[in-house]
Amino acid sequence: MSNTVEIYVSLLDEGVCVWRPVQAEHLHDNAYRIARRPYDHSIESWQFQPGETVLCEIVESADGPILAATRKVS
Repeated sequence: MSNTVEIYVSLLDEGVCVWRPVQAEHLHDNAYRIARRPYDHSIESWQFQPGETVLCEIVESADGPILAATRKVS
């Protein structure tokens, strides 16, 4: 990946708002492709999967503003 950046993906079924930092390729504007990497689906459930293209925006987290995946690009 040439334009690799860190974005955040929401974890599902956590009971509280939890964000997982992941590497992603910046494609254009606010579109990013999540880097392909294995992860244990029995431990974490990601809102968006590795390899998917997502739209990101700045959201407020408990630790301050983050670049978060908010929608999947179809």
